[in-house]
Order: sequence, then C-alpha cells, then structure tokens
Amino acid sequence: MSRIGNKAVVVPTGVTANVEGQTVKVKGPKGALQLVLADDVIVTMDKGSFKIEPRGDGKRARSLWGTSRTLVSNLINGVTKGFEEKLEITGVGYRAAVQGKSLNLQLGFSHDVNFKIPEGIAIVTPKPTEIVITGIDKQKVGQVAAEIRGYRPPEPYKGKGVKYAGEYIFRKEGKKK
Repeated sequence: MSRIGNKAVVVPTGVTANVEGQTVKVKGPKGALQLVLADDVIVTMDKGSFKIEPRGDGKRARSLWGTSRTLVSNLINGVTKGFEEKLEITGVGYRAAVQGKSLNLQLGFSHDVNFKIPEGIAIVTPKPTEIVITGIDKQKVGQVAAEIRGYRPPEPYKGKGVKYAGEYIFRKEGKKK
C-alpha cells in the first residue's frame, strides 16, 4: 500500500483542472501544464481533488502509483507557486550574468560559456556569484540547474565550481610533503 499514493491531490481555488483519459491538464495563475500518466494507473477527479489508483496488482502499477500522484501534485504546485533552484559559484574570477536570452558564465575556461535560456524558464543573477532559476515545470527547472552545474561541477580540493545552494562539498586534503 502506497502511503503517498493514497493521499488525494486537492485542487486549490483559482486553479482549473480536468482529466481526459490519461492526460491531466491544469491551468492556474502562473500558467498551464499538462501531463500524460502511464497506463498502469487510473486517475479520476471528483469534488475538487485528484485520486490516483493502481490499475492492477503488478509491481509496475504499484511503483508508478506514488510517482504519478507526486507528478500531479507538482503540476498543481507549479501553476500556483512555481519552483525555484539556486546555484552558487565559487572561485576567483568565476561569475555569471544574464544578457538578453542567454546566461553568460565565466568559469575559468579560456572562453565564456553562453547558456541559452529555454522557454518557460526565468534566470536572474542577484549577485555575480549567484544564479536563481525559476519556472512552473519542476522537471525543466531541475534540468536547467543540472546543465549549468555540469559546466564546472565543484571540485573536492578547493571547492571551486558551480554548486546548488546548501550543497555540501566533501573536501579532500591535498598532497603532503
């Protein structure tokens, strides 16, 4: 029995949602999202909430039960509050700046890295060493953050690179004489 899957996803006021087969469509103050769920789960909407149940007793249906409920919950949270990911840049001369539709990163390479900002994502740099990524799609926000971090992940000796805010970098000791 899935503890997460058993909970109903409540649709708050100001959000319109409907189900067409396996497609869940949600529209709210921040935008509209849709999701096609796997055939192994049954999604129904009644009395202003979504109820997700497994289609059978198989392992795949039970595995996707809680996952599908969380995906639908993320749709609701995205169109009401949105999602945010913060990145921190550490290193001498490492900085970031938004220029039009691209993010310019100086990460110690011989060239600047220009990251094209995708549709539906907003990137702000309050400080040259801080990047804030916002959007309504949790998967897209996380993917953009991972791609930016992937240009220069933090290294364990000095901690230089791009890291998530609050991420702990395990530090190693350097060579000894």
